[in-house]
Amino acid sequence: MEFPHYITEQKLQQFIRQAFLEDVGDGDHSTLASVPYEAIQEAELKVKDNGIIAGIELAKIIFDTFDPDLQVEQFMNDGDEVKYGDVAFKIKGSAQSILTCERLALNCMQRMSGIATYANEMMKLVGGTNTKILDTRKTTPNFRMIEKWAVKIGGAENHRFGLYDMVMLKDNHVDFCGNITKAVVQTKAYLQANNLDLKIEVETRNMDEVKEALAAGVDFIMLDNFDLTTMKEAVEFIGGRVKTEASGGITKESVRAIAETGVDFISSGAIIHSAPNFDISLKAIK
Repeated sequence: MEFPHYITEQKLQQFIRQAFLEDVGDGDHSTLASVPYEAIQEAELKVKDNGIIAGIELAKIIFDTFDPDLQVEQFMNDGDEVKYGDVAFKIKGSAQSILTCERLALNCMQRMSGIATYANEMMKLVGGTNTKILDTRKTTPNFRMIEKWAVKIGGAENHRFGLYDMVMLKDNHVDFCGNITKAVVQTKAYLQANNLDLKIEVETRNMDEVKEALAAGVDFIMLDNFDLTTMKEAVEFIGGRVKTEASGGITKESVRAIAETGVDFISSGAIIHSAPNFDISLKAIK
């Protein structure tokens, strides 16, 4: 399959190895003690919620990494809309392997499906506008690539992945530096000196800062915690000369009105950090 640009087979294997090391340690003693080594069994992934399923491909990689002889019969794909009672896949093979992989696969899928569902709901709320929903860096440490992958599966877009792939001059950068103009001038000199081709975004708090950021020559202007009237004024003033992003306390209740101001993007940390886990389970087929 084709992964988002920030995911590679090597990164996935590193993540899976570390996750198994954390969970299994020196052995899954519950399984080793109670289930015969030669036992072959079958289980099914049961959906117990309504929304968007995500993490099936990752679960398959987890199973294959631990035991390549496990066989997955897949009935659904990542991004499919599912409902309570659906079966996403069946898995057959070593009962010991299935049991040892169960919690890691479920943890990933529950988290990913919850995020994908939340992201999908936000995209539906801005349907018919030209606004796109973005995630943020408000992610779980060492789980970011999985969470951002889920955002994409849900139909929203990824913002920068980390601190290295885009420049974002936030309020503290500006305040520590002195002002927006100085921060942008120094940033452009830094990028040139280090031969870096990175987009520059500046966070603004009022119309004066919007005007200053536009004059400084940046790629994106963030409108942080603007009220709707001021946000619409800022979007009209910018007039499409740079991309605009609304940010700050975005909720399902407020997102539609914000999109209708004409902003290009709305960034929401909530689509990751506030997404409830999706209810799924892996049950033995008797």
